Amino acid sequence: MKTVFLLFVCEALTRTAAIVVLATMALTGQGLAPYKTLATLPLACVPVATMLTTVPAAQLMRRWGRKPGFMLGTVVGIVGALVCAWGVYVGQFVLLCVGAVGIGAVNGFATYYRFAAAEVVDEARRSRAISLVMAGGVVAAVAGTQLAAWSKDWLPYAFAGSFVCIAAVQGLILLVLLFTWLPRPQAEELGDQGRPLWEIARRPAFALALLGALTGYGVMSLLMHATPLSMGRHHHTFVDTTRVIQWHVLGMYIPAFFTGHLIRWAGEVRVMLAGVVVLVGAVLVNTGGQAVVYYLVGLLLLGVGWNFLFVGGTSLLTTTYAPNEKAKVQAANDFLIFGVMAVSSFAAGTLEELIGWRALNWSVIPLLGMVALLIVVLRRSLRQGVQA
Repeated sequence: MKTVFLLFVCEALTRTAAIVVLATMALTGQGLAPYKTLATLPLACVPVATMLTTVPAAQLMRRWGRKPGFMLGTVVGIVGALVCAWGVYVGQFVLLCVGAVGIGAVNGFATYYRFAAAEVVDEARRSRAISLVMAGGVVAAVAGTQLAAWSKDWLPYAFAGSFVCIAAVQGLILLVLLFTWLPRPQAEELGDQGRPLWEIARRPAFALALLGALTGYGVMSLLMHATPLSMGRHHHTFVDTTRVIQWHVLGMYIPAFFTGHLIRWAGEVRVMLAGVVVLVGAVLVNTGGQAVVYYLVGLLLLGVGWNFLFVGGTSLLTTTYAPNEKAKVQAANDFLIFGVMAVSSFAAGTLEELIGWRALNWSVIPLLGMVALLIVVLRRSLRQGVQA
């Protein structure tokens, strides 16, 4: 379990950097963008870069191993963060977007920490290992929001210090990885890659796993990235915004300490359905008012709903492939996840500007209803034994 713990640390540091990005990137973009509707473009560049990196990262790690891939990713992240800092210093929106690509690319590698944890334990402990690594976000909830507020004024130019801080955190990840043992690729992983992806993808288990992850990330990303802009519009302070984000991240990752146990008790599908219900609750709270408490509780529930859907989906996904198929299945899964996240990140700024916070929240209710129905239908297929 030493490896799982070190992966937990890497995940905690990765999420810490991500929270600093979340707290500052949209506001930095708002200050540098030529038009207000482009405020979240740099933030949207992050998941776009993550999406485009997931496939080559998976194939690279399939050939070289997890450890070299993770280390390469952190180096790219350091460079991207420093480019962002330089963009703020010289007041260039384009440089901010270019640096955001580097920051996003590191996540294309880091997203596989959870799968790496599943690969170093036996099958009975797989869901728990995934959940424990994801729990690294609890550390990030405290450290990330504190660093975001603290590093904002490190340098004379607002938020430039935040990106220097992100580079430093990536450097710490690189150091931890030096002491992390991860198995090298086995011969069975380097040869024939098994069934065609389309054959795996048409199975109910894969469809369920992907549906849960896409829904969790899509809804969470849309509402989370619009939150700093909405709070700014209603004259809440940056400190209030970071506190809301902190509680949101706690909601995302505190359940990870017990989600694995819930899955073993109730199964992935029931946990995912519970996630949809919690997301509906988040929308109802978000539309209750503009006081800080509504944002705080709403974003807390948004995080819990994401956790149930994402961890449940990841656990289910690991049952759908053989060892020689894992690279392409994991890559396809995360490519689609971050594609949805990229679209929702960019749409967040535009929709918040055009239709407002309340309407934006109400717009996801029909989607959640449809997803719940699809989960029930696919669950019936699984019960009938049509499974990967």
